[in-house]
Amino acid sequence: MKEIKITTNSSDETMNVAKSLAKLLNKGDTVVLTGDLGAGKTKFTEGFIGYYGLQDEISSPTFTIINEYSAPISTIYHFDVYRLTDIDEFYAIGGEEYFDKGICLIEWGELIEDALPPENIRILFKIPNNGESSRILNITANGKKYEDILQSLYDDLNK
Repeated sequence: MKEIKITTNSSDETMNVAKSLAKLLNKGDTVVLTGDLGAGKTKFTEGFIGYYGLQDEISSPTFTIINEYSAPISTIYHFDVYRLTDIDEFYAIGGEEYFDKGICLIEWGELIEDALPPENIRILFKIPNNGESSRILNITANGKKYEDILQSLYDDLNK
């Protein structure tokens, strides 16, 4: 399985998808979050972090570029690269060095495309025309490892 599409009807449902994914990932995994402003990337991250009981610690890294969360399984690095001028800024902060050190969630990852590991999970968030709270999550696996993870996510969400 290389791609799945999930429609959520509330922020809580989006966060639950994130929790289901969080339990499948380990140190060295990368998730790239893309989509328009307000499409659900940060809510997804809240759910992901919340899986580890760290929801009280979450804050948007919009002005700091990266936040770190110490989870039992791995450090989670939450990047928001929206404000970077170019990919060179990402390299200047040593961004690529984080990929092997923990689980990386990267909002606006398309802005640093050439710096991303070739194998990852990408989630494109879309706001459908039919409602404020519903979201469409197009989740794509890049690499065999992530195809297996995506299959597990699909199975978990459809049981």
